[in-house]
Amino acid sequence: MSVAFRRESDDEHMEPAFEWPIPVGANLVTPRGRRLLGEEVARLEAAIAAEASEEARKKLQRRLRYASTRHATAEVQDAPEVDVVGIGSRVRYTLNGAERAVTIVGHDEADPAAALIAFTAPLGRALMGAETGEMVEFQGREDAIEILAADADPEVRA
Repeated sequence: MSVAFRRESDDEHMEPAFEWPIPVGANLVTPRGRRLLGEEVARLEAAIAAEASEEARKKLQRRLRYASTRHATAEVQDAPEVDVVGIGSRVRYTLNGAERAVTIVGHDEADPAAALIAFTAPLGRALMGAETGEMVEFQGREDAIEILAADADPEVRA
């Protein structure tokens, strides 16, 4: 029989299941970020124990490997200095004439819709290390952002 008509199993035609990619660089987090990672690990462990489907359990186990690695490698950052942007800072700034506010956080706790920006995001990288009153380069403009205030955000410090 021709090889073209032979089929070992359906598994050989399935898409491979890749691991969740671990971001490059240090895993810098706020205290809240580390706590959320620990809660995710516990939630995933419980979901795996309760899951009957082998396929669903494998997906949860991949997610658990990611969350466990991120939790184990998390480096909790000290509270940022007053008027200096760091991880855990609530930053008020102006961009294109509009006043905005964001909190700089670790990669896994970022939620742009909730104004939680990862320190690795383009805006986060532009703001990191800036001081109140400073003009910061962003998107090719040297004076694109003016830092109005930077203080430790108590919500991510807990």
